[in-house]
Amino acid sequence: MDKLTILGLVIGLTGIMTGQILEGGNLSILFQGAAFLIVMGGTLGAVMVQCPTKVFVMAIRMGSWAFITPKRNGLELIRQLTDWSVLTRKDGILALEARASITADPFLKKGLFLLVDGHSAEKIREVLEVDIRSWEQLRWQAARAWEAAAGYSPTIGIIGAVLGLMQVMQNLSNPEKLGSGIAVAFVATIYGVAFANLLFLPVANKLKAIIMQQTHLYEMTVDALAAIANGDNPRLIEIKLQSYLD
Repeated sequence: MDKLTILGLVIGLTGIMTGQILEGGNLSILFQGAAFLIVMGGTLGAVMVQCPTKVFVMAIRMGSWAFITPKRNGLELIRQLTDWSVLTRKDGILALEARASITADPFLKKGLFLLVDGHSAEKIREVLEVDIRSWEQLRWQAARAWEAAAGYSPTIGIIGAVLGLMQVMQNLSNPEKLGSGIAVAFVATIYGVAFANLLFLPVANKLKAIIMQQTHLYEMTVDALAAIANGDNPRLIEIKLQSYLD
């Protein structure tokens, strides 16, 4: 669980609600089901129109990354790659075939089989870098879908406010309801701006940071596999990989 994300949301929402109370407002006015439905439904629909199905599905799946970051231990990965280089130096490249069969990570499995098949370091790097680019591009587009939601949300909020004001205009004969009606109408604008700046845009930026971190580890893996293919010293490989984390 990413505690910083949770803490940030709590602080942001607490600041808004506390400010509302200090201004003498009522918190209950901030909770309007119709405004929420307009903003969230409209924003979701706009993003669905913009994105291909594959990108939209990936964006939904990646949303949880902002709260539960994918676990990929860099130190453990370095230890694993170094062990493979030691095994190769000791027993030959074919000794990695058994390791490849039990490796769960598809990227690592593919790299190991390329090693076992006797491909050169340049060819291994060429093949795996295509995989990295494909992996990165899809997830980068998914992160941009969250960024797009941050752009649509405030505009949809204005639409909600206009719809609310239209209802107010229909009740001009009842002055007692005008003040509260206008206040409720503008809650949609608050929702639109708040969702954009407290949720959609921060999540988009956090996803981009995670993608960069994951890509960094994939690139480290490619360097290690290429070094193994070249027959580099295991100690030298370990030192080089450690520089990625430093």
